[in-house]
Amino acid sequence: MTGDFTVLIPARLASSRLPNKPLADIGGVPMVVRVAQRAQRSGASRCVVAGDHPRILAACEAHGIPALLTRTDHACGSDRLAEACALLNLSADAVVVNVQGDEPLIEPALIDAVATELMRRPDCVMSTAAHPIETMADFLNPNVVKVVLDREQTALYFSRAPIPWWRDGMADGIPRHTTLPSPAPLRHIGIYGYRVGFLRQFPALEPAPLERTESLEQLRVLWHGQRIAVHVTQAAPGVGVDTPADLERVRALFQQD
Repeated sequence: MTGDFTVLIPARLASSRLPNKPLADIGGVPMVVRVAQRAQRSGASRCVVAGDHPRILAACEAHGIPALLTRTDHACGSDRLAEACALLNLSADAVVVNVQGDEPLIEPALIDAVATELMRRPDCVMSTAAHPIETMADFLNPNVVKVVLDREQTALYFSRAPIPWWRDGMADGIPRHTTLPSPAPLRHIGIYGYRVGFLRQFPALEPAPLERTESLEQLRVLWHGQRIAVHVTQAAPGVGVDTPADLERVRALFQQD
């Protein structure tokens, strides 16, 4: 698929768990460049890194990756994306896909699918992805975000709690079930498509009480009555890099390739 959409890759140099994360070496290439190289294999018309430090821009320039310098004081990634859209002079009806700068194994086909999902859904301002959960451990893990959908594959709710849950799923405070619900619950994958007009409005929207409770920014969209289309894939996403251990796993995978 080739389409008129842009991939934006926000990259922030500071990271409490992994200092200078965008510049972490993976097989002789900075991680943010690896991400951009994967994104360039999608059908996007262009892929641009939105960095907050000249060192990120220099690393991208050295490998022929387009990059923009954005402010350092953004409260969240969507703010940085909104600034990048303004710098690129994108129209309000343009579609952008946010690929995180710590996903060097992102599947180009997943990027295309998220963009396509938004393009075919004029009733939605955003799109994202999910895949079936396979283990009870993931279902119960609060770090694994779950999503439930309506029949059109529009998000009804995102939660860190195990949802959907059986009516009689607890007995005396002890879970009664040892197998997953059927159909399988869905794990949210952190990739987003946006209509640029909505993305520019998003930072000014009042944060939602649900967003504060769950620490999930996408709940602000639902709370304000907007809709998020969800592409369901059978494939789990590649390894993301949040910690030094994650980085070593990714380095080993690149070395095998």
